[in-house]
Amino acid sequence: MRDYLKFYIDGHWVDPVKAKSLDVVNPATEASAGRISMGTAADVDRAVKAARKAFASYSQTSVAERASLLERIIVEYKKRYADMAAAITEEMGAPVALSKDAQAAMGIAHLQIALDVLKNYKFQELRDTTLMVKEPIGVCGFITPWNWPVNQIACKVAPALAVGCTMVLKPSEIAPFSAYLWTEILHAAGVPAGVFNLVNGDGPTVGAALSSHPDVDMVSFTGSTRAGVEVARNAAPTVKRVHQELGGKSPNIILPDADFKHAITAGVQGVMLNSGQSCNAPTRMLVPNARLDEALAIAKEAAEATTVGDPASGAALGPVISATQWDKIQTLIHKGIEEGATVVAGGPGKPKGLETGYYVKPTVLGHVNNQMTVAREEIFGPVLTILGYDTVDQAVEIGNDTPYGLAAYVSGTDPEATRKVASRLRAGQVNINSVPLDFKAPFGGFKQSGNGREWGDHAFGEFLEVKAVLGYAPKAA
Repeated sequence: MRDYLKFYIDGHWVDPVKAKSLDVVNPATEASAGRISMGTAADVDRAVKAARKAFASYSQTSVAERASLLERIIVEYKKRYADMAAAITEEMGAPVALSKDAQAAMGIAHLQIALDVLKNYKFQELRDTTLMVKEPIGVCGFITPWNWPVNQIACKVAPALAVGCTMVLKPSEIAPFSAYLWTEILHAAGVPAGVFNLVNGDGPTVGAALSSHPDVDMVSFTGSTRAGVEVARNAAPTVKRVHQELGGKSPNIILPDADFKHAITAGVQGVMLNSGQSCNAPTRMLVPNARLDEALAIAKEAAEATTVGDPASGAALGPVISATQWDKIQTLIHKGIEEGATVVAGGPGKPKGLETGYYVKPTVLGHVNNQMTVAREEIFGPVLTILGYDTVDQAVEIGNDTPYGLAAYVSGTDPEATRKVASRLRAGQVNINSVPLDFKAPFGGFKQSGNGREWGDHAFGEFLEVKAVLGYAPKAA
């Protein structure tokens, strides 16, 4: 059992203003794995004041000083790497291999890239007689989700630290263990007091207090579009910057000339990864109607080859995060069937032999049209919908017919034709032929998938203000 009942404020572990705890449930066992304290607006105020005080000095540190700090954090992270992977498996049910090779790995990747970007980033530029200066925006409020917990923490905290901001983090109360380890890592690395602060709690209490606080200069939120709207509303009266990385319903267009076996199998695996709990998962697969039966057969084989089980068993899929999420997924699967979709693989209920734990069958729904609920709403589980199209133009039209625009995918063997389709898709990131992630590429969405960008050098701009100093240089005679 993990008891994490203190908050990290101004460089110290402190008791909450009011003692109220919450059990953290291991989704594989449905048993309590630990407890955290639930914060209040008073705890947020203490943390924001600490961050505001620390900003005066930390914002004036040199690039070399901040680079040295990131280097020390990386060293400490490597020492706790196995602990981080184990915590993620316990808190949100990721298979052991996924926690080790992807979940925990993404934390250190963002730290390293922030360090690399920092060493060559131009914070000043002279244009004629005017100096253009990029300065840290100030105190940042971070609200992060449970599905890729340390990834979402690192891709916000690392660039904010790199440019000279101070911050308060509210991690997901459902999966908070990795955030505590992250905080211990930063403390061990010598992050100055008040620069980084941690307050646990729920969105309506701590999240709202953080996003509405007048001394918070920007708030960065990752989560559902519904919750992102609330963050923006809470932030509006203080006119702070709002960065959002929200939901997705990403199209995956399999062009007629694609290698169907490879492209469809990769598409199924992309949805099933992390039990379908990825905002950029390629959950709407579009295939030519003329080859629909072939596509469904390949998808069925790939889904049925996806093993589900205890995170320590070697299975590809663990549980989903909670009973609430399991119920939502089941409701949407049933809704799809009611609206005319066919169950190609998986379907409602738990996999055989997995009555305990929030396990979902790897599911493929075929003969879906883009007006069905399962094609419109983000399911956030291991559920793939397959839609048919007659022409490539129709495929692009269907792909873009969504309120979201986080990611899109396209597969084909003709490079020019594939690139042309990619250029027409309205999404912040388009993946051609299922290539691996590029951590230096900007990550973020169009439309209701949010605004702003994370990852790589684009992340730095989210935490910087631009100042123009006129008359900085004398005019030439």
